[in-house]
Amino acid sequence: MNSQNGFLLSFIKYGENDAILHCFTEEEGFQTYFLKGIYTRNNKKKAFLLPLNKLNFSIRVGRSGSMQTISNLEILNLHDVYTDIKANTVVFFISDFLNQILRNENKNPAVFYVIDEFIDQLNNKNYQSHLIFLIKILKIQGVAPLLDEGNFLDPETGTFSHFSSHLLFDEEISLFWKSIISSPNPYDNKIPFSKRKVFLDSILVYYHYHISDFKTPNSLEIIQQIFE
Repeated sequence: MNSQNGFLLSFIKYGENDAILHCFTEEEGFQTYFLKGIYTRNNKKKAFLLPLNKLNFSIRVGRSGSMQTISNLEILNLHDVYTDIKANTVVFFISDFLNQILRNENKNPAVFYVIDEFIDQLNNKNYQSHLIFLIKILKIQGVAPLLDEGNFLDPETGTFSHFSSHLLFDEEISLFWKSIISSPNPYDNKIPFSKRKVFLDSILVYYHYHISDFKTPNSLEIIQQIFE
């Protein structure tokens, strides 16, 4: 038996009472677990199955190569993000996002820390925190734009130039990118409400260029609605 702390990224009901969980753990990175009996009538822990919930998993050691089984799970942090419509929408989008891009990620303390940090920001009603968070992930992955004197971000090369190369990356949007990348406290940067939709679009374009096999999360349409 071993114990893991991790963030729940997604889960799928399996049969009548069981579930398969995709998680990003502190010690082993991305993991897939089998959870037996979570959907039985009297199991109150089914309420723990919320995206980005930080949980402690007791893992039963099984045969090599087989899916690990959870024998018990406990919640580590209680947040209000699930009762706040805007925050809840952001959580579902980011968990959808991370479930895709962290599939091949091994132990990475920096990623684990920034997820924790992001949840705290969102819990404090920073409704632009996901925009900052996604750029922080790019920095950890080593594919964030390189800073230089240009005023226009070229999303394909990841450099700033003196001429615009993409419709979304005008001087204002490019300046947001540069400010966040260069700031010692990125969450202190403010993105005007009217610009958050197009700024998120610019982030997705950048991910398409720099993250292999990246696909726009299915929940994009839902999160875009909170910026209308």
